[in-house]
Amino acid sequence: MTTTSAETVIRPARAEAAAHGATVRRKQRFQHGGWFIAPFLVLFALFVIWPLLRGLYLSFTDANISGDGASFIGLDNYTEALDDPLVWESLGHSAYFTLLVVPCITVLAFLLAMLAHHIERGKWLWRLCFFMPFLLPSTVAANLWQWLFNPGTGMINYVFGIETPWLTDKSYAMLAIVITTLWWTVGFSFLLYLAALQGIPAHLYEAARLDGANAWHRMAHITLPMLRNITGLVIALQILASLQVFDQAVVMMDFLPGPEGSTRTFVQYTLEEGFTSYRVGYASAVSIIFFLIIAAVALARMRLLRNREEGVR
Repeated sequence: MTTTSAETVIRPARAEAAAHGATVRRKQRFQHGGWFIAPFLVLFALFVIWPLLRGLYLSFTDANISGDGASFIGLDNYTEALDDPLVWESLGHSAYFTLLVVPCITVLAFLLAMLAHHIERGKWLWRLCFFMPFLLPSTVAANLWQWLFNPGTGMINYVFGIETPWLTDKSYAMLAIVITTLWWTVGFSFLLYLAALQGIPAHLYEAARLDGANAWHRMAHITLPMLRNITGLVIALQILASLQVFDQAVVMMDFLPGPEGSTRTFVQYTLEEGFTSYRVGYASAVSIIFFLIIAAVALARMRLLRNREEGVR
């Protein structure tokens, strides 16, 4: 069967017209959808992009909290920050807190999700109890546990028959904040794990039982591999959140850096420099350095996820 010259001309023309029509439809969808996302873009630019650019500018000046007499000083703030021992100390406290919280909260959220997923009676009550602390404001959770850790009137020492100075000893202060954070925030990761568990097809477990797989084999070869992506998400979110720890540390220590500065986090140090020492320019430089650290962690997570997806393909 031969193709005439007219058909040879018509087919590319039709393809070009179809491609043009698809382009027009995409532009129309974007134009209509743009009106819906415009309010978000305006707020994002106003409360995220503009403060970031403003902070970047201030980091190159010696601006104070009054905003008067700021002059350009180049990289002096960044040089001072990199040589400031309190910067590295506070960053170490944030990193130490992250190393304690992330593994514990990941394992605990998984175990609670497994319990809530397999329990038969009162399932809704268990789920509510595990998730409800996450609904509390940070100040409420911090004040509650501050009272519980109080050596004189708190319940922790009374119940366990100990006399540990949780909030006044540098050896225990950060641990108290970690325990508070685990109780307060585990509900979010628990909910992610629970949703992922409910999404695993039941026929996989049925097939494994027919093949003689016990509970441990089903856990190791079905549950954990199917939860790999959600585990990566939980770890990434918890790392980013833990590095930015501030509320519970400040409230539990009565807005002080803790015994011998042992609970001073990076965010707290930045605010101290900006609003206590009134060095807005220097505080802006410190916050930009912290922003770069957070961005590097997020980009590393994205790269690992992309490499994993390419390896699966």
